[in-house]
Amino acid sequence: MMTTDILHTIVAHKRTEIALQEEAVSQDFLIQQLGTPRPSKSLKQALAASPSGIIAEFKRRSPSKGDIAPQAAPTVIVPGYERAGASGISVLTDPKFFGGNLKDLQAARPLTHLPVLRKDFIVSPYQLYQAKLAGADVVLLIAAALTVDECKALGKLAHQLEMEVLLEIHTEKELDYLHEHVDLIGVNNRNLGTFHTDVENSFRLARKLPKELLWVSESGISQPDTFRQLREAGFRGFLMGETFMKTPSPEKALSDFLQALAL
Repeated sequence: MMTTDILHTIVAHKRTEIALQEEAVSQDFLIQQLGTPRPSKSLKQALAASPSGIIAEFKRRSPSKGDIAPQAAPTVIVPGYERAGASGISVLTDPKFFGGNLKDLQAARPLTHLPVLRKDFIVSPYQLYQAKLAGADVVLLIAAALTVDECKALGKLAHQLEMEVLLEIHTEKELDYLHEHVDLIGVNNRNLGTFHTDVENSFRLARKLPKELLWVSESGISQPDTFRQLREAGFRGFLMGETFMKTPSPEKALSDFLQALAL
């Protein structure tokens, strides 16, 4: 079931946003534009093969922190992340709450060889067609924003569009959202109802996560020691954005972080 407070506000706005977008450009039109699918890059494989597993995120703002890097350009940040040693790229495409848009993803796609995740509050098939056309290899499905049936249907469509699915959970109960169309499972250390962050959430849930999936820890990772402990607990993916984006050079911040890890 859907969490209340901030997440409820975001999802309610998202449904309105999508309805307006679909009035301007129909879903049928998006489907017609698909043509021959571009081969997708596997985030799961990239993380499994990487000694670090950092998914470096491009974002300009957040509901909890406000502006982080309001003038940031994906054409600068994303290639820098790849040079610094990222294993994957996440691009926030939510306009109102995170200052992003699909054009950021479209701009990033040709500038990196890494798998690209569309990070948004996906509640409609329409957004999956958008994601594919924009160049996403992976999409995020947030359990707290969906019903179990919605999550499964969206996961199935994502796979039909040859995109991987990162299922995000915050509680043990949300493990009920797992289905055969999930490729990676992410533990969000941030409660999307309150936006309070606690990295211990990843350690708590690690004992319950299915071994056959690749695990991703999301939010609140800023210290090399925490990173090492999470890897020891079994995580192989680490979604990190604010730690890098709040600095003058996200590329250097990522490079320095990896250097501190001796990776």
